Amino acid sequence: MLRRSLNSSRRNLISCGTGNPIDDCWRCDSDWVNNRKRLADCAIGFGKNAIGGKQGRFYVVTDPNDYDPVNPRHGTLRHAVIQTEPLWISFQKDMVIKLKQELIMNSYKTIDGRGANVHIANGACITIQYVTNIIIHGVHIHDCIPAGNTNVRSSPTHYGYRTRSDGDGISIFGGSAIWVDHCSLSSCTDGLIDAIRGSTAITISNSFFTHHDKVMLLGHSDDYTQDVNMQVTVAFNHFGEGLVQRMPRCRHGYFHVLNNDYTHWEMYAIGGSANPTINSQGNRFLAPANPSSKEVTKREIAVEGTWRNWNWRSVGDLMLNGAFFRASGAGASSSYAKASSTAARPSSVVGSITATAGVLTCTKGSRC
Repeated sequence: MLRRSLNSSRRNLISCGTGNPIDDCWRCDSDWVNNRKRLADCAIGFGKNAIGGKQGRFYVVTDPNDYDPVNPRHGTLRHAVIQTEPLWISFQKDMVIKLKQELIMNSYKTIDGRGANVHIANGACITIQYVTNIIIHGVHIHDCIPAGNTNVRSSPTHYGYRTRSDGDGISIFGGSAIWVDHCSLSSCTDGLIDAIRGSTAITISNSFFTHHDKVMLLGHSDDYTQDVNMQVTVAFNHFGEGLVQRMPRCRHGYFHVLNNDYTHWEMYAIGGSANPTINSQGNRFLAPANPSSKEVTKREIAVEGTWRNWNWRSVGDLMLNGAFFRASGAGASSSYAKASSTAARPSSVVGSITATAGVLTCTKGSRC
């Protein structure tokens, strides 16, 4: 009953001046249409320096179709994201974009869905590979499926053969300075957001995750030690109904998980392997009814003699319905600062600062 109350009432609250530092940076501006690029100044956490297409011109997507992944037409999302110049990409109208192949993004791009109801769905989805300065804001991403074994263009001058993809919603592969904000993600074949192979300087914020098994993987594999320098901030998100595990699952690097609202998990919320440093601050954890799934944390493929030295800390988290966080490590580790990216708010305000997590309804002339 408590979960139903949290999930149903929270969506009707209005966020403006609530203490969410990202939203309070831009959402009180009713002239957001003419000030779109102000958003680029509002990121927090490890991805705070992601500027996307702030220094470029505007590009308006007018056509939802994905005709030819090798020769994309002007006016399509694929044509926009492969350009070498910085671009701030918005959408002329509501659209469902069914991608035939992975959307291979080039550096210095913003995908800004405000003012339109934009779904990237029922096909391949977004790949951020060996590029930097990407902002993805205000889009629905769901029902993503594997694609590949064909040629796909990644810039105006290059296309190449892509092997089979996993079917992630957003796949970050060797990317840096990445910010995903106010997106709604669900029901993909593999992960909703995966960051692997040396990716770092990432913030995932204000997003709404539902109906998925393996939600978020941060770190390629236990053997891929290049991820030791990965730094990811996961803040102000709502992990909602129908989720099973990996919110997130971490390897090797440094992870700041703060002020998120966890209202559903079936196995665990935060997990990891290969000695990640996890700083959990000011989150609200509502445990499921299943008595075997009350623990927030899960150590993968490790005995206690190994994981007890992993630095996992819970500070100011609110535990509901029997939820508990199994801490480990030395506490005041000299490396722990690498897992702190921004100030956390008290867990008592998580409900208000995450109430509008996910895609916002933005109308010209009104606040979002």
